[in-house]
Amino acid sequence: MSQSVFPNLETAWCPGCGNHNILSALKEALIVLDKKPYEVLVVSGIGQAGKLPQYITTNGFCGLHGRALPPAVAAKIANKNLTVIVNSGDGDSYGEGGNHLIHTIRRNVDITHFVHDNQIYGLTKGQASPTSDIGHVTDVQPNGSNNMPLNPMLLAIVLGCGFVARAFSGNQEHLKAVMVEGIRHKGYALIDILQPCVSFNKVNTYQWYNDRVYKLGDDYEPENKLKAIEKAMEWGEKIPIGILYREEKPDFHAKIDFLMNGSPLVDKVIDMEKIKEFMKDFR
Repeated sequence: MSQSVFPNLETAWCPGCGNHNILSALKEALIVLDKKPYEVLVVSGIGQAGKLPQYITTNGFCGLHGRALPPAVAAKIANKNLTVIVNSGDGDSYGEGGNHLIHTIRRNVDITHFVHDNQIYGLTKGQASPTSDIGHVTDVQPNGSNNMPLNPMLLAIVLGCGFVARAFSGNQEHLKAVMVEGIRHKGYALIDILQPCVSFNKVNTYQWYNDRVYKLGDDYEPENKLKAIEKAMEWGEKIPIGILYREEKPDFHAKIDFLMNGSPLVDKVIDMEKIKEFMKDFR
């Protein structure tokens, strides 16, 4: 498939923002997977990451702050043939949307979730996010954040997520490869993408990450849950990137016969008379 299927569009992101590489990697991943624009739905919430559906020629949906997962889940349940991808930031996914993250993991609907994790609230001008390190100084936290940072990789693994990965937007080729595997995974896939914010986070820069990130080797076994938990807890001097944990398990559709074996809900004929009878109970 030609790159022209997903042409470059003008964006409102800052020059040097890690979101540019995430967008480019996503386009390349969709080309590798031979996905046509009409076969894909990109869903977002609010934030700089939330602008991504506006910059790619797929189906798109921009939801409320922290509410990207519910419409994505609904769309996949309604149309099992649709490739559904969520792009949202660390605040949108782990702060406002933390409750939806937990229950999406439980349901294991076949969607892929890319979290643009810049450890800051970029759209609202730089306050600490759920993943900001303790002591991170911002205009809103002049004495440094005193909240323990959330570890999304550890949380997801412990909750039973079937695909948990981390990537770095400064390594686009590796990011693309992880995206491809996440989209191929049957079930909910969470990929935390370390993404420098050049405007509001002067600590977690490209150089900061380049000095710390390392790719998991070919000898690493992502099926080993205890090892995955150990890797998820690595942060600071060394930060592993790659597929931390992978487990094949029945997805949401596989557990419901009429969703698995029938035609997609979106193709079913609606019987308005039956609906009217049903609605009488709510009068």
